[in-house]
Amino acid sequence: MHVRTRVAIIGAGPAGLLLAHLLDRQGIESVVIDSRSRAEIESTIRAGILEQGTVEVLDRTGASDRVLRVGQRHEGVELRFDGEGHRIDFAESVGRAVWLYPQHEVLKDLIAARLAAGQDLRFEVTAERVEDAETDRPRVVARDAEGGRVEIEAEVVVGADGSRGVAREAVSGAYGGHFREYPFAWFGILCEAPPSSEELIYSNSPDGFALISSRSAEVQRMYFQCDPQDDPSAYTEEQLWRILQSRVPGTTLKEGRVFQRDVLRFRSFVAHEMRRGRVVLVGDAAHTVPPTGAKGMNLAVADVVLLTDALRALLRDRDTSLLDAFPRTALDRIWKAQHFSWWMTSMLHLQPGADEFDRLRQLGELRSVVGSAAGRAYLSEAYTGWPLPPAAADL
Repeated sequence: MHVRTRVAIIGAGPAGLLLAHLLDRQGIESVVIDSRSRAEIESTIRAGILEQGTVEVLDRTGASDRVLRVGQRHEGVELRFDGEGHRIDFAESVGRAVWLYPQHEVLKDLIAARLAAGQDLRFEVTAERVEDAETDRPRVVARDAEGGRVEIEAEVVVGADGSRGVAREAVSGAYGGHFREYPFAWFGILCEAPPSSEELIYSNSPDGFALISSRSAEVQRMYFQCDPQDDPSAYTEEQLWRILQSRVPGTTLKEGRVFQRDVLRFRSFVAHEMRRGRVVLVGDAAHTVPPTGAKGMNLAVADVVLLTDALRALLRDRDTSLLDAFPRTALDRIWKAQHFSWWMTSMLHLQPGADEFDRLRQLGELRSVVGSAAGRAYLSEAYTGWPLPPAAADL
C-alpha cells in the first residue's frame, strides 16, 4: 500500500496526536501510524501532571473537552523532610497551577477528536525505517498487522515514536546524544484506595525518596526510591506499605489493594540532532527526563507547538526559516527542563555512597528553597511551566 500525504507522523502518543490535531486546524493533512492497538494506547495507565500552558493548548484548540472538567487543579505541592511538610504555593508564588490529568486520559481525548475529524489514524502499523530523509519527499516504510507493506510518502516525516523508535535512528543514529543514567530507580504501585493527600507529596527521608500521587478518587499512584535491579514481585503488599509509610513520616497513608507494580529507571537523554533534512524528532524520540520534575509530556507539547508553527510556514508559505531554527529553539526549553528535573532529583533522592556531609548539605538545600520566596518562586515557575512560545496563541 502506497500513501501520499503532507506530514507522516510516527507515533500516536500525546506528541503525534496533538501535532496532527494542530496541523488539521491549519488545513494541513497528515497520516498517523502506531504499532499499538487503540485499546492498548488508551488502557496503559500513565502519569499526568499537566502544566498550565499544556492545559490551555488542549482546551483552547478543542483537543480535550474534559481536561478542565475532569482534571484536578493543583495550586501547590508539599516538600517533606525532617519529618515536616512544607507547602510550595504555586498560586501565591507565580499565579499559576498544574492539573492532575493522566496521560491515558489525554490520549483518549486526542484519539476521539482525531477520529471524529476524519484523521487518517492507523493502529497496529509498525514503522520499520525512514528513507530519503534529505530529499523533499521522505518516506516511512512500515508493516500492518497482517504483515503487509505500507509506504507513506510525505513532505515531512515527524518521529513521535519514543526513545526506541526508528525515527531517532534516522535522524541522530550516527550522532547519538547526551545521556545520563541515574544510580537509582522508582518502585511504583497503583492501588485501590482514596487519596492520602489533596496535593502531591515529595518526600526526602533518611531511608530514601517517596512520592505520594494520585490518578483518581479511587486509584492512587505512589513511588519509593529503590535499586534499579529490584524485582517488582519480590515484595509483599505488607512490605510495600511499610516502606512507603516509613518514607513519609507525619502522613498516614490510606492503604488498599495493590494491582500494579513496576520499577521505573531514571535516564536523561537529549539527541545531538533533532532534525535531518525533512525528518524531525519531537517528544521522547528527541529527549527524556527523570520523572521528578513532571516535564516529559509537557516538553512534548512545547515541541509540537514550535513544530506546528514551523510546518505551517514551510507547507503554506514555503518559508524554511522556522524549521531551520526549530532544533535550536526547542533545545533552549529542553535543557532548562533537564536542569530542573536533575535538580529536583538530586535534591530529593539519596545518592549511593552519600555520607553525613552530603545528607546535611541536602537538608540545607531544601531549607533554602522552602525558606526563601525566591526559592519557592523558582520551583513554582519551573514546575507549572515556562511560558509557551507566542505561536501557541495562534494555533
